[in-house]
Amino acid sequence: MALTFYWYPNCGTCKKAKKWLDDNKVDYTSIHIVDETPSKEKLLDLIEVSDLPAKKFFNTSGKKYRELNIKDKIKDATIDEMTTILASDGMLIKRPIVTDGQKVTVGFKEETFNENWLQK
Repeated sequence: MALTFYWYPNCGTCKKAKKWLDDNKVDYTSIHIVDETPSKEKLLDLIEVSDLPAKKFFNTSGKKYRELNIKDKIKDATIDEMTTILASDGMLIKRPIVTDGQKVTVGFKEETFNENWLQK
């Protein structure tokens, strides 16, 4: 089954992840995370499947995150409020996000990709 790869083409981490997927001949469909920002419902689903806290889905090193003072806005936010914020702008979402519907990874670490996305 093909993976879904949410990415931003100008992102260095995304480029590394894409190269890893290509080098390992992993089948995927890429989605530009800014042009096609995942819906609130999709983000809720990804967070649920990932077992990660919703805060892990924020691009904390991003310019928009700092400009909009998101850190303070999400300190006591509910998951519903956090996904509303994430769905409002793809630049706020940590990337890449990769999923097969059963698992989700956020960001790129070669070790994590080897564990999750190499065909065994």
